Amino acid sequence: MYRCLLDSSLRHSLFLFDKGGEGVLKKVLKRILISIPVLVGVVLLIFIMLRVVPGDPVTTMMGEHVNPAVIEKISREMGLDKPLYEQFFQYVAHALRGDFGTSYRLNRNVTKIILEAFPNTVKLSLLAAVVAWIIGIVAGIIAAVRQNRLLDRLFMGGALIGVSMPVFMTALVLQYLFAFKFKWFPVSGFDSFRSMILPAIVLGWNSAGSIARMTRSNLVEIMQNDFIRTARAKGLLESAVIVKHALKNAMLPVVTMMALQISSMLSGAVLTESVFGVPGIGRLAVNAIETRDMPLLQGTVIFTTILIIAGNLVADLLYNVLDPRIREGA
Repeated sequence: MYRCLLDSSLRHSLFLFDKGGEGVLKKVLKRILISIPVLVGVVLLIFIMLRVVPGDPVTTMMGEHVNPAVIEKISREMGLDKPLYEQFFQYVAHALRGDFGTSYRLNRNVTKIILEAFPNTVKLSLLAAVVAWIIGIVAGIIAAVRQNRLLDRLFMGGALIGVSMPVFMTALVLQYLFAFKFKWFPVSGFDSFRSMILPAIVLGWNSAGSIARMTRSNLVEIMQNDFIRTARAKGLLESAVIVKHALKNAMLPVVTMMALQISSMLSGAVLTESVFGVPGIGRLAVNAIETRDMPLLQGTVIFTTILIIAGNLVADLLYNVLDPRIREGA
């Protein structure tokens, strides 16, 4: 009898797992299908914007005093003399194969240029994420525990500054103080761990403020629940109540935000990389804008769009894994 009950329970568990797995798979496929029109729209929008902006990329690349016949010849070789719709469909056909064209300025394959710069952006973003998570979670917990006291007001004021202050302003202020004035870190560069610290703090500062505010608000709300009062009534230490009971339930939306922030850091490191001279994707995009290098700019925008879509998908899956209620609903 015991064996029959065990087999029945096992079959029921496998059925629920399969049912939840099918729900997750359907959700993933649905998000991918929804993302396809978004990606196509981004490609079309950036393609049209770069063609509408005044100026000729060939003239920008070659200089103003070049023979018009040479400009016409180069434009014909690059396919810029073809109708816009033909250029667009040709670009999409090549992009589907992973070929984003050839950089006008560097005369190299755009995909290879992006893949060479991408590891630097990943290093910067991951280090910035670690900085944001440590500062944000610790500050949020302390602010919630010391609610409406000096530390709470101090940390939440710092979080508000982090959320409100533009990234380039934070970069310039920290660069002036810690690199130029105190000389603790290099002013620019990305060739050592010491040179990575200041850009990582700048990039993670805004995210740290958001994490701190969300951690505090969730933790304060959770601390009012009945199961927290029950845990305290059992004689548990306040630290055990916070870590084992309150924090575990309060961190679910925070973890989802943290997953989303990684993709936003990967795609939004433009200003940080430009100020500190980090040879990443953001700096490539800025250089492409300055020189009207359309293939390189299109490639960086499409690549970062794919990163954002992938980050949103991972965040949804992570939320689904961490919250059993969503799995049951699926």
